[in-house]
Amino acid sequence: MTGPRAGSRGRAGSPTAGRRGQQRNIRAASADLAAGPGGGTPIQGAVPGAEPAGDRGPAKTARAVHPSRHRARGRTAQAAGGQHPADRQATEPVHPGTSAIHAARQMLARAHWAAGAFAGYDRSSVLRITEAVARAAYAQASRYAEWAVKETGFGVAEHKALKNEACSLGLFQRYRDEDYVSPRTDPAAKILSVPRPAGVILALTPSTNPVCTVFFKVILALLTRNAIVVSPHPMAQECCTDAARLLAAAATDAGAPDGAIQVVEEPTVELVQALMADPVTDVIVATGGTAMVRAAYRSGNPALGVGPGNVPVLVDTTADLAAAAARIAESKAFDNSLLCTNESVLIALEPVADRLTRELARQRAVVLEADATARLRAYLFPDGMLNGEAIGQDATWIAKQAGIRVPPRTKVLITPFGLVLPEEPLAREKLCPVLGMVRARDAEAGIAAARAMVRIGGIGHSAAIHSSDPAVIMRFAERVPVLRMAVNAGNSTGSAGLDTNLAPSMTLGTGFAGGSSIGENLEPQHLVNWVRVAYNAANDVPFGDFTGLSPWGVRAGPVPPYPVASNLPAPDGGTRPAVQPTAPTRLGGAAPPAADRMREQLRALIIEELRQLGKV
Repeated sequence: MTGPRAGSRGRAGSPTAGRRGQQRNIRAASADLAAGPGGGTPIQGAVPGAEPAGDRGPAKTARAVHPSRHRARGRTAQAAGGQHPADRQATEPVHPGTSAIHAARQMLARAHWAAGAFAGYDRSSVLRITEAVARAAYAQASRYAEWAVKETGFGVAEHKALKNEACSLGLFQRYRDEDYVSPRTDPAAKILSVPRPAGVILALTPSTNPVCTVFFKVILALLTRNAIVVSPHPMAQECCTDAARLLAAAATDAGAPDGAIQVVEEPTVELVQALMADPVTDVIVATGGTAMVRAAYRSGNPALGVGPGNVPVLVDTTADLAAAAARIAESKAFDNSLLCTNESVLIALEPVADRLTRELARQRAVVLEADATARLRAYLFPDGMLNGEAIGQDATWIAKQAGIRVPPRTKVLITPFGLVLPEEPLAREKLCPVLGMVRARDAEAGIAAARAMVRIGGIGHSAAIHSSDPAVIMRFAERVPVLRMAVNAGNSTGSAGLDTNLAPSMTLGTGFAGGSSIGENLEPQHLVNWVRVAYNAANDVPFGDFTGLSPWGVRAGPVPPYPVASNLPAPDGGTRPAVQPTAPTRLGGAAPPAADRMREQLRALIIEELRQLGKV
């Protein structure tokens, strides 16, 4: 392929029925012609629309930063409360003709143009571009980790750097041998499968795991030849915006179409709602609070969303107690428990519970007495809502706020309680290094406790078990309604695929039970469809020989920039010189007359739409 192809995604001229299809066809054609934290626990103190405050730019230290050190305390509560613009209702409805609508359409038109061009790239070109982006991200992993901690006010820079590295070059290396570009043949079934990218992806990212989620979604989009528009959480807006710009520049320099990676630099309720609802958006990938995910599902466009976590971890009598204690403590302290896969409640069987707590103490996990547990409960859940200022803070800071004395190097606070009940707030998800603990008389009682806990919150998400008994492990998997389970591994990184062979992911589907459209860890296969070309099954009908054939071309030469209308302002404030239209270059020669006639028909439709807009 030597240039972008008009209508290359086959959508502009398709006879899609219904209003949404008509709008999509017109807007897609317009773009072609131009070219030629999440969770279910309520959060106290979340303030819709509050602007980020405090210092800007990357931090200079690789340690956790508390909100009291550089900003007003109350702002911390916004993060896990899902205060992404998608979470909130606009104060006024978005009407056609508003600036938000125009801004959304311009961004999506550019993304559609890029997606149409990118869909014609061959696998070697895709791998070259993706690797360049992954290496650029990896090189800046530590810088963005420090920046994210300073901007958001929570987490541990050292741990965020590990996530950034895993979601950049680590992710590329995991999938570099997978092919989401080349056609596949199954001679026995007589089926040819041709990949069809989703098109334009709108990626909503959280404040708890900000830059690694940007890296993750961008690389998945590139591997599957999609264009992506990133909408960052306002609390992590600056680090995510800068990261997206870095990736966009690396992609363009490596040969990607201009506009393949874009970022919403000033997210507002109206703009994000317009992006989600616009028919040119092909799929929304939402990672964040429950409200954000529900907003994505209500948008009218296809959406891939996550559900809240609330992870039980069972330790039975066959477990290696020293190893289990080390893994649980490390996992719970990882990035101050900001991953939704972090353990929420430890379920220890009575015969080993005392020995396990001694091993946990060796890992600097402090088991609190009843009075201290009551004070911590009151601090964490005033009026039954999670206190947002504790999110992503370290154990010693939280203990101090609750009026509890603990050793200065404490990593985890363990809060024993009696029964797993909806009325017990310590049985809910806690995005901080506070781990509830209950005892069970045997494995069956422990499994029942884990089941009860997930039904309070976190259904479909994840669980963990430390055991060497296959029968108990299988029973746990069968009874506890989750879709991923880490065995003898810390669940924060285990269910996220960083310390297991699950797909490494920052977006975990919770399936039908959890109200999600997917039940796996999000991976490239979820962002591409396949056209199934099925031959007659009769033995006398031969299957075609597709050896050496490919509809895609090798990308060579400079990448043309996104065409902009000549009457729009130029960067210097003047007007752009008129650009003489040129016929699009297509694989196999000039466009056929039928395509020219269709383009003229679409041009007439667009002109009519513009005339109608002029009368508004």
